[in-house]
Order: sequence, then structure tokens, then C-alpha cells
Amino acid sequence: MTTHYIGPEPLTVEEVGRIVFSDTELALGDKARESVLRCRRYLDDRIAAADKPIYGITTGFGSLCNVSIESDSLRELQRNLVMSHACGSGDEVPSEIVRLMMFLKIQSLSYGCSGVRPETLDRLVDYYNAGVVPVVYQQGSLGASGDLAPLAHLTLPLLGLGEAYYKGERLTGEEICRRLNVEPIVLGAKGGLALLNGTQFMSAYAVWSLLEARRLSGWADRLAALSLEAYDGCPDAFEEAVHRVRPHRGQLETARAIRSLTDGSEIASRAKPYVQDPYSFRCVPQVHGAVKDTLRYVEEVVTVEINSVTDNPTILPDDDMILSAGNFHGEPLALALDYLAIALSELASISSQRVYQLIGGKRGLPAFLVAEPGLNSGFMIPQYSIASVVSQNKQLATPASVDSIESSLGQEDHVSMGANAATKCARVADNVWRVLGVELMNAAQALDLRRPLRSSDTLERLHADYRRVVPFVDRDRVLYTDMAASVRFIKDRSYEDYN
Repeated sequence: MTTHYIGPEPLTVEEVGRIVFSDTELALGDKARESVLRCRRYLDDRIAAADKPIYGITTGFGSLCNVSIESDSLRELQRNLVMSHACGSGDEVPSEIVRLMMFLKIQSLSYGCSGVRPETLDRLVDYYNAGVVPVVYQQGSLGASGDLAPLAHLTLPLLGLGEAYYKGERLTGEEICRRLNVEPIVLGAKGGLALLNGTQFMSAYAVWSLLEARRLSGWADRLAALSLEAYDGCPDAFEEAVHRVRPHRGQLETARAIRSLTDGSEIASRAKPYVQDPYSFRCVPQVHGAVKDTLRYVEEVVTVEINSVTDNPTILPDDDMILSAGNFHGEPLALALDYLAIALSELASISSQRVYQLIGGKRGLPAFLVAEPGLNSGFMIPQYSIASVVSQNKQLATPASVDSIESSLGQEDHVSMGANAATKCARVADNVWRVLGVELMNAAQALDLRRPLRSSDTLERLHADYRRVVPFVDRDRVLYTDMAASVRFIKDRSYEDYN
């Protein structure tokens, strides 16, 4: 097992995924511990010398910001905050995303601008390393002030409250403390607010969705190339010269990828009796390329976010300031996640249209890609099935960030709805896998019907590997198992195996 030392060095999305989804323990690095200690000492000194209220530290929260709290009640204030804000509902957040939340919360607190006690951060690290996964719910955050409700649920087990999964069991927070032989932590001033205030729910979903999106984008190119070959498509639309005169980076990359994937293909090199293909084939560089460019933009936003301090108030010992501002506001993530959902939905949309073209009885292929159409329905209903998924994606891709609902008696009068953008985006990503799986089924079937013509070595290898999992359909059979196996095939493999 390796150890990752939490520190001030900036992290990439890829590095976060590698750390969280591998056998890696966390430890607070020396620089991080020094920053956390220094900030805590500064905060304690400021509280002791305070001659006016400090938001969330010696006052209530939200619209109660003008209510001062006596010094002997500050610990109770922070505990009450966590308990009262744990108001999540709906489906549970998947465990891998909860792990991302824990990691990103630890990282954000480690910068020494939040005022948490080192022992609080150590306990969060200990729970992470022990494999404790708090029960967190998907609904409840407005994306400002940060992700209050989800992060409250993330925090409850530290206090011996709430629920968490541990070694395959769902246990109470109190039982988790017993199993780990620890006492529930006691939060100091600002401790609860630092844990609850932040964008780690949105950020965790954004990291997960970006990692999924990269894989989906890579597979979409390979399956588009396979479908192009199966359709006996025209290679002219992928020539470099035409893309140099409209040189969007993603467009150039996609055209280059399709040329490479089809290089040496007997199908691609033979003369065509037609001069152009439908858009779902001809415009793959423009559509897939625009998705690639979107991923780059979203990754830039998310990278800044995961290396930032997003709670409130922000404690700045070097500037001798404690400032109540709005770094918890999720608008950057909300807009980016909406954009990502739109881009991913387009990958599914164009994929489903390629499927529709393949089953249409065109270019020498039988209707629905099966012998004796009529007696056999063949691939009619897989296309029908993914049409419903693509339609759902269109609804899920409707932006969440254009909405705002006033809350906290008007104090929080503009919110990002970034949490809804985050969960919707993850659902879109999951749906895209299903659509691409069906495209693989259809493209492989159509390619078999082109025999004895051969595609490129790379695409023939992909086809052969797939046929070891899902056989050719010569007569009607139950297909939902093939659809599921097709999704597993691309999910369980790296698209980079087929370069």
C-alpha cells in the first residue's frame, strides 16, 4: 500500500482519481499540518480578543448571522449546526463518490484557511484510511452555501452520529466509533462550519463525471470508426486538409483518430458509389471534437476548484483577516457541469443516429441487421430502447444553473443549483455507456455482414475481442443480456487498448 501525503501541491483530476480509486492511504504532510496549526492558533487568538461578532464563529448561520453566541456555547453551536443541517433525502450517493468527497474535503481543509483543529482533520483522514464510507444522500444541496446537507451527512459519523458503511456493514456513527475504538470528536469554534461549508459534493461528482467522460469520449471515437466501416462510409470527411481550414483542436484530434483507426482497411480503401454520408458519420470530427473541447474547459474549472478553499468565513493569518465572502458558491461548477452534461448527451445522440442508419436496410445491409426480416425483428428494439435513453438525456441536460430559489429568509437569495447539475450529469454519463454498448452490438453485427471484406487491424482486433463475449445474431434471441454484456465490455476495458 502506498501513502499520499496531503500538502499544498496542486492536484490534477487524474491524480485525484488515481489516489482515491487505488490502494492508497492518506497522511497529513508536514507543511499542511503546520498551516492548519498556525491557522487554528490565529483563530483562537482572534476569538479571545474579538470586540465584534465573527460570522459563523461567534454568531448563528445564514439569516441568523446577527445573533451573537456566548463563548461557553460555541462548541454546542458547531455540533448543533451539523445535526440540524443533515437534511438530505433521495438516493444514496455511490460509495466511490463519497470517497472522493472525503478526500477533497481533507485537501481543502489542509490549506490552513479554515480554522479546523488538527485532530478533526486527523480523524477524517483516519476514517478515510479505515474505509469508513458515510451514508450521504443525493438531494438537499442548493450549491450555495456550498453543499451543506450532503457534507453534514459526511460529518455526522465523526461525531458518533448518522450512519456509515464499514467492512460491508451499515452501522450507526456510534457503532463506528466503538469498532475503531475512538471517542466522537468535539468540534471547536468554526469546526462544524468548516466541515459543512464547501463544494466537495459538487466537486466529487465533477471529478467522477470527468473521468467517465474521458473514457466515453475515447470509446465513442472507436465505435464511430467501427460503425463507419460497417456502414461502408466515405473516408473523405476525415482528411486532414478539410479540418485544417476549420482548426478546432478537438475536431483535428478526432479526424486524426478516425484516420488512424481505419488505416489499412480494405473497406475504407475501396471505391464508393456515393459521395457523402449522413451527418452522424460525416460530422463525427465536428461533434466528437466539440465534446473533447468541452472536456478541456470543464477540467480547467474543476482543477481550480479541487485545489481551492471553499468554506466561509475564510481565515487568512498572513493578511490578519477573517473574511465572510462567497467562495462556497457553486456557480463555476454548476455552469461547467451543465455544459458537460450537454456535451455527453450529444455523444449519445449522434451514436444512436449511427445505430439508426445501420439498421435501415441501406448499403447492402439487411433491415435490422438480421436474416429474414419480418420473421426476425433482429436489432429493431435495441435501437428503440436507446432512443428512450437519448430522450431522457435531453431532459437531464436541461441546465440546472439557470434556476435559483431564495432560501434562509432571503440571506441566500441566489443559489447555483450546482448539486442538481452534478447528479444529473452523472446520470447522463451512465446513460451514454448504455447507448455506446448498443452501437457496438450493431456495428459488430453489420461488420460481420460485410464479410469477406476486412477492416483495419485495430478494428478487427476490437471486433474479435468483442465476439468472444457476444456472439453473432443469426436468428432472434433474448438481447437484453447481450446489451448488458456489451456495456460491460467497454466499461471493463481501456479504449487505449485499441489505438
